[in-house]
Amino acid sequence: MANKQPSLNSTIVLRLAIPLIFFISIETVLSYFVTLHHVDVAYDGWLLDSARSLTQEVKAQNGGVFVELPPAALEIFKWDESDKTYFKIISAENVLIAGDKSVPEPHDLEVDWANPVYFDDEMYGEPVRVVSMMIAPEYSDAKVFVHVAETLNKRRNMMMDILLADLLPQLALVLLVGIYLVLGVKRGLQPLHILADEIAKRSSRDLRPIPEQHVFLEVRALTDTINDLLARLGLSINTQQRFIANAAHQLRTPLAGLKLQVERAQREQNLAEMKPALAHIQSSADRMSHLTTQLLVLARSESIDGNYELRPVDLNELVKQTCIDWVPKALQRQIDLSYEGLNESLMVNGDEVLLKELLANLLDNAICYGHDKGHILVKIMRAPFPCLIVEDDGCGISESEGEKVFERFYRIPGSNGDGCGLGLAIVKEIADLHSARLELLKLSAVGGTQIKLIFKD
Repeated sequence: MANKQPSLNSTIVLRLAIPLIFFISIETVLSYFVTLHHVDVAYDGWLLDSARSLTQEVKAQNGGVFVELPPAALEIFKWDESDKTYFKIISAENVLIAGDKSVPEPHDLEVDWANPVYFDDEMYGEPVRVVSMMIAPEYSDAKVFVHVAETLNKRRNMMMDILLADLLPQLALVLLVGIYLVLGVKRGLQPLHILADEIAKRSSRDLRPIPEQHVFLEVRALTDTINDLLARLGLSINTQQRFIANAAHQLRTPLAGLKLQVERAQREQNLAEMKPALAHIQSSADRMSHLTTQLLVLARSESIDGNYELRPVDLNELVKQTCIDWVPKALQRQIDLSYEGLNESLMVNGDEVLLKELLANLLDNAICYGHDKGHILVKIMRAPFPCLIVEDDGCGISESEGEKVFERFYRIPGSNGDGCGLGLAIVKEIADLHSARLELLKLSAVGGTQIKLIFKD
């Protein structure tokens, strides 16, 4: 089972809600301790007032200490509808003077009695808050300790009231913010859903750019990338369709001629009469083979997506070896093929196979359209940029035809040979793939053509 992809809507809401809940939780914990502190401060003050009221009842007489606490005053002291109050008054000798002996005392033996001492303890199974203080009654050297304990019901009730008064609005705020986040994120992502629906409704042939007038700025980079992809995909499809149409058109002629000559040969009765037809068949087959090879090279050289990985190639060695391969064909027409190279390597970034095809097409054109017993010069130059030059002494190419000859299947009217107009188109495609500049010059008024391939440094 494939993993369920996370929703952008739920991801955004979750990433916004988690910090919100986290900070609300932190604020609640902090509120608890702040509230607890202030509640303790308030009730500790009242507890201290109770202890001080008891100290006023401690008297010294005849060297002894006693407490004057009438029953009515004791009732008033202990009365509380929520909490129980206990007290204990003892001497320094730990003699109980008044109160409940179960009231806790500070556990720390080194208590600073200069100020009242507060601490939490337990009494009769209930948690209590205790204040202890030491007094010295007038007219006596004795020390008396007063301990007052109180249960924590009022403190808890007040703390809960304050926390609820603080927490309930926060919970309501969190609920409202959560609803707003869900609705806001859903509404904010609505343009993306509209965009997705619009793209989903398109046919596979609809490669129009995605409209960007309602697209968020943050999504613009994505739509720009998709539009660029659609543009390159459209270019790829158009290039393929144009190539298929051109190939079909160009292959139809030699195939028709081949079929015609085969039918002619079948009608003949002896080998001598078949020979002209067989010669035409061979010529048509050669032309078709040459055309197929050029079409395959052209298909490979088309730089649609820039997928070719160009690597360092020794241009000097590549050109020299290619010229050697083409010497036999030049000799068939008694053409002098010369090469002027360098004594050292000349490295350029390129595709070795395609660069050989480029030079092969230039040499093929020069041999086919040059004069018998003519001359072809191939040379390499290093400065100012790496440069490949091919010169011939043929009839030349006029300025008006200079741009047209690089178009596919274009042939100069009245030109000799049985070419199909792909040679220089292939040269142009390969040059563009290598980001190289092509220059075509007529050497003189009489004729001659020079083609330069200039590589970027």
